[in-house]
Amino acid sequence: MLLKTPYVMPRSRTRRWRVLLALVVGTVLVAPGALAQADQRKLVTAAAVTFSSFLSEPKATWLRQNIGRARAVMIAPEITKASIIVGGSAGRAVAVVRDPQSGLWAGPAFYTLATASIGLQAGVGVSEVVTLVMTEKGVGKLLADSFRMGGDVAIAVGPLEAGAQSHFVADLVSFSRGQGVYLGANLDGTVVSTADDWNELYYGRRVQVADILVRRDVQNKQASELLNLITTAARNSADVRGGKP
Repeated sequence: MLLKTPYVMPRSRTRRWRVLLALVVGTVLVAPGALAQADQRKLVTAAAVTFSSFLSEPKATWLRQNIGRARAVMIAPEITKASIIVGGSAGRAVAVVRDPQSGLWAGPAFYTLATASIGLQAGVGVSEVVTLVMTEKGVGKLLADSFRMGGDVAIAVGPLEAGAQSHFVADLVSFSRGQGVYLGANLDGTVVSTADDWNELYYGRRVQVADILVRRDVQNKQASELLNLITTAARNSADVRGGKP
């Protein structure tokens, strides 16, 4: 009776298998965290693109001249009309807040937007919105679980031309665009709610909006492009006004 000699894997192949196994295990352990942030990172990147695009619009003179007066900025790269709800729209947004003492911007914090009627032109399914938060009351509402535009805070449709009135009696001034055309959308009735689950995923731990925007307990380097864009725009705006707040 012949006895089979047990197969012994060559040492070089053993090392290769160990390396491969380590890579697979490492991927399994690391990938969920990276993938968990994918949607949040995409939204922040899209917000930077939207904000930059609004600033480069030749007609958006008022926005460029007054961004330096804003206490905060909320950007919704994509608000979609929902056909299942008559006149309804929904989307996600990020907000950053300026420290009045240092002038530094913090964030972003994530929010959801929902409304029964956003006033978009017929046939426009997707729009982008940039909202300047002009008052401390407006900033305070960003720290709440939710608030209603036009109800809890006053909102105005943002003008485009430089000759428009500089100071609105409004907490929020919104600029909207759909398919490259400025719409002047009426956001009255839009409910803004904090997206705590998205904030937790983006920063890797459970946080409150105040931890992000006021106490600045958490940061994410991926947001540097967005923060730098807004910082530069605000600085240029202040230079145009001669440094006046």
